[in-house]
Amino acid sequence: MIRSEGAKMVIRLVATYIGAVIGAGFASGQEILQFFILYGYKGLLGVLVATILFAYLGAKVLELSVRLKCSNYQELLAYLLGPWAGSFMDKLSLFMLIGGLGVMLSGSGAVLQEYMGLPRWIGIGLALVFVIAVIFNGLRGLLAVNVILVPVKLLAVAIIACLALAFKGLPQNLPVLSGQGVGGHWLWASLLYVSFNMVVPLAVLSSMGRAVSKRVGIYAGLLGGLGLGVAVALVTLAGLAFYPEVAHYQVPMLYMASGVSSLLKPVFAILIWLAIMTTAIANAHGFASRLAPEGGRRYRVIGVLACFAVLPLTNIGFADLVKLLYPLFGYAGLLLLAALLVVPLFKSRIY
Repeated sequence: MIRSEGAKMVIRLVATYIGAVIGAGFASGQEILQFFILYGYKGLLGVLVATILFAYLGAKVLELSVRLKCSNYQELLAYLLGPWAGSFMDKLSLFMLIGGLGVMLSGSGAVLQEYMGLPRWIGIGLALVFVIAVIFNGLRGLLAVNVILVPVKLLAVAIIACLALAFKGLPQNLPVLSGQGVGGHWLWASLLYVSFNMVVPLAVLSSMGRAVSKRVGIYAGLLGGLGLGVAVALVTLAGLAFYPEVAHYQVPMLYMASGVSSLLKPVFAILIWLAIMTTAIANAHGFASRLAPEGGRRYRVIGVLACFAVLPLTNIGFADLVKLLYPLFGYAGLLLLAALLVVPLFKSRIY
């Protein structure tokens, strides 16, 4: 059994894990469209594969981080991949974190522009202020924000998806859409989805190896992965109900929300923006904690500089960024995914 303090930490870690994955691409429905919905009902098989992997990998990352007493993801990468490959993946992960931060800021501008009628720069500016404010509070700020925001956005996504299903119902004769989505096959798409989505959680969760127990870490990883799987399944089912119209929108979830009720549209726009914030914060924290694992002033300076460094990326459209960068991140992360699945089976003890 886990005591009350342990249970609280499990909740924080679950929220942090889910928050690191459910960002602009997920909450908007765009990445679920590209990786699952466009495969029709076969996409649901991909969801099942992704759920199993998220649960296993989340637990494994936290368990290894505790055993190694990690303070940043470089230490975990060195264990999984060795010095040379670990160094290569370290640099690649830094690029993926900074690129993901750019996608989140671009998503913030897109949501406020397209669905609230505000200029893009306002959404980007608000996101910058929010992320920087959390970075100035370090790991404590990250955990506190996730505990508050993640349950809200997860509940919102679930409610919208359930209402969309109740309103529309699943079509009886949905065509098989093999090859339409990312990767060309539903199984490959699901592997790529988990692959790119594990980079940010690994960067964030591995920094907590000295703050939690192994049991707490394993529980949190399993529960977080299962929670992610349920959320992905609900959004996929709702997207199938609104197919093919949903495929023509940059923010499919807002289209589904407005299809249920026009009153839901502005509410969900705000919730999607909050979802963007949690992943933007996770990206900035993962990047800064890698370069300044001890925290402090250097951590804050690096986090702030990272936010400003990615601003040129925000000139690219949000949907275009998701379609271009996320599959690339998925291919790049396959080395990490393979290492997490295979290496622990052969390394029974820490050297």
